[in-house]
Amino acid sequence: MAEERRPLEPVLVALIAQTPSSAEGVSARRPAVKPTYAIRCLSLMVFGLLSLPCHGQQTTPAPSQADSDKQLKVNWIYGAYVAKDVPLTPLTEKQRWQLYARQTYTTPGIYLKTAVFAAGDHISDSPSDWDGEWSGFGRRVASRHGQFVIQNSLAAVANGLLRYEPRYDRCRCERFWPRMGHATVRNFITYDRSETKKRPQIGLYSAALAAGAISSTWKPGQQPWTEGYRSVITQAGFGMVTNVLSEFAPEIVGIFRKPKPSSTPTR
Repeated sequence: MAEERRPLEPVLVALIAQTPSSAEGVSARRPAVKPTYAIRCLSLMVFGLLSLPCHGQQTTPAPSQADSDKQLKVNWIYGAYVAKDVPLTPLTEKQRWQLYARQTYTTPGIYLKTAVFAAGDHISDSPSDWDGEWSGFGRRVASRHGQFVIQNSLAAVANGLLRYEPRYDRCRCERFWPRMGHATVRNFITYDRSETKKRPQIGLYSAALAAGAISSTWKPGQQPWTEGYRSVITQAGFGMVTNVLSEFAPEIVGIFRKPKPSSTPTR
């Protein structure tokens, strides 16, 4: 038996000699971790931690289809709203995604908004380096649409992480000035997940600032701060108009809607 083990001894000795016996040897065998890889890993960890509240807070039962449709109303002019006779309930994760898709892709509102603002840019020759022909108008359309899609996306992410209310709720009051005040205040104030405690519209206006700054990267001149604050001012004015329209839409529609003919038989 001893004679059979002798041929293995030189092999074992050679393997032991090749095995690093210090920390220096171990580090020599392992490739160095690149800083960029570490930064990516840290970013993924932070994103995962931020996403935990979103999944942990969805404890409400799934609403029925009819109730869900009432909570996800999106008008093609004034956007997402909750009617006066519909209770304001927190959105589930699925409803937030559905609302984002409707506001950003599947309803004509964002395309109408793009066309209106692009036409205004074209008339005012902004940016001036883009010509006044159809090619320049096409650039302005693409620029505005990209900016609005980015803004909607960032606002949806921010409101989702903060659990803030992204919809406009019509005032439960009746008189004109309280309703006007509600529409004005709700342009800058929203609700947290309780749907009662008021919070500043951090997600909405941060998204407007970021989207404006990002849009400067494809515009001549590249002035991110200028484009950012212009986007915030635009959001403040546009939000005011859409809130007022949303608040008084039933009365506005009633003015133009013809009354139904009476069904009482004549004698």
